[in-house]
Amino acid sequence: MLSSDKVEEAYTGPDQVPLLVQQMRDYCQVGIDLVIQRQVIFLAALALAAFYYSATLAVILLTATILLELFDFWLFRRILRTQNPSTARVRQHLLLLVMSTVLSATIICSYAIAIAVIQGPTTHFMPLFFLFAAALFAAMNNHQLLPVLVLRMIFYGATFLFIPIRDVVITGAALQSELWAQLFSSIFVLFFILDCSRLYLNLYRSQLAQLRALKEEHERAKVAYTAKTAFVSTMSHELRTPLTAIKGSIDMVNSGALGKLTDQAGFAIKVAQRNCDRLLCLINEILDLQSVETNKMKFTIEPVDLIEIAETAVTDNTPYAKELDVVLVANFPSEGPMVRVDRRRIGQVLANVLSNASKFSPKDSQVRIWVEDDAEVARILVSDMGIGLSQDDYEEVFGSFSQIDSSDTRKIGGTGLGMNISKRIMEELGGDIRYVGNEGAGTTFIVEMPKAAASELAQPRSELATSA
Repeated sequence: MLSSDKVEEAYTGPDQVPLLVQQMRDYCQVGIDLVIQRQVIFLAALALAAFYYSATLAVILLTATILLELFDFWLFRRILRTQNPSTARVRQHLLLLVMSTVLSATIICSYAIAIAVIQGPTTHFMPLFFLFAAALFAAMNNHQLLPVLVLRMIFYGATFLFIPIRDVVITGAALQSELWAQLFSSIFVLFFILDCSRLYLNLYRSQLAQLRALKEEHERAKVAYTAKTAFVSTMSHELRTPLTAIKGSIDMVNSGALGKLTDQAGFAIKVAQRNCDRLLCLINEILDLQSVETNKMKFTIEPVDLIEIAETAVTDNTPYAKELDVVLVANFPSEGPMVRVDRRRIGQVLANVLSNASKFSPKDSQVRIWVEDDAEVARILVSDMGIGLSQDDYEEVFGSFSQIDSSDTRKIGGTGLGMNISKRIMEELGGDIRYVGNEGAGTTFIVEMPKAAASELAQPRSELATSA
């Protein structure tokens, strides 16, 4: 067992202050959480003492208990509210907790000894039982602070031994007397309580060590993630600048501005042009993902005509679908609701949905697009005739760098970022994107957007645009 000096050194050294603060906060939180349970035990014990032995004793102990509980509640709240305490403040709090423990243990031990004295030399079931309950309660709930636990065990252990030893000394009982049996039983119970204290203490320390290890690992992961984000963002920006110049030159050559190309040269230029487009798409999607993850993506939210953005999306994506021998079939009403979105970002989401629907649809098939209007939200629905998705595919559909068709023979390549970015954009816009399986072949994606309020539609456009 540590001496008092070594206990203080172990718990107040510079390297141990954060650990001690955590232990003190845990101890205080448990103390507040168990205040009702603790008071019920005290009141039951004092009520029995008042009825069977001494009302005066019960009143005195009740008064002392109430005053101490009020002090403890104030102290616990003070410790829990103190953020980043200094070493001196930590020592002060620890000293106050030790003083409170001494007073509390003194009241409980005084109760047990007083009842035992009133009973006279006998088998003291009631005082020893409540002393046992108090010791077990301490073992279970005071193991956060070793000084507190040690003090309580010293007080309770001394009282456990004092009561039966006092009876033996007063009566001069022979070894065959039940008073000696009571003493031996008390020693046995005392060892049991100390073992329980050791088990709870070790369990708490093990959990605390695991928690600290998790926190340290989390901090290392945050540092690594920040470094990764900065690296990817920097590399993406650095790659996009020369790649844009390369693509511009290839587009110029392909247009014939620098002279007519042979068939072989034209084929090679088109391959280079197609791969430049794919690389730029990948870089732009990585930058978008980084912007969303770091909350740096800008949004200009304003009321927009739902039919207008739906028709624009169909028009912009028809050439891509045509290359895949897929027809986009739109069925829109002449007038639609106004939705509250970012025009450019919702166009990006619809482009991802329509391109995926075209990409995974068979040749000579149709992709149908229509709108729905509810009280508070409006929807654009895109239904394809492709491979079909189940709800089990949700994580793959909306995950990062994941695709349902990841085989080498898939028809069209992709980064696997588009739907993940779309999901994040819709969440930022206060909407949603999801899908349901069709009764036959294919899947229907649902892009849901919040409708613009009437008050927004009455305001000038310049006052509506907000950056998020």
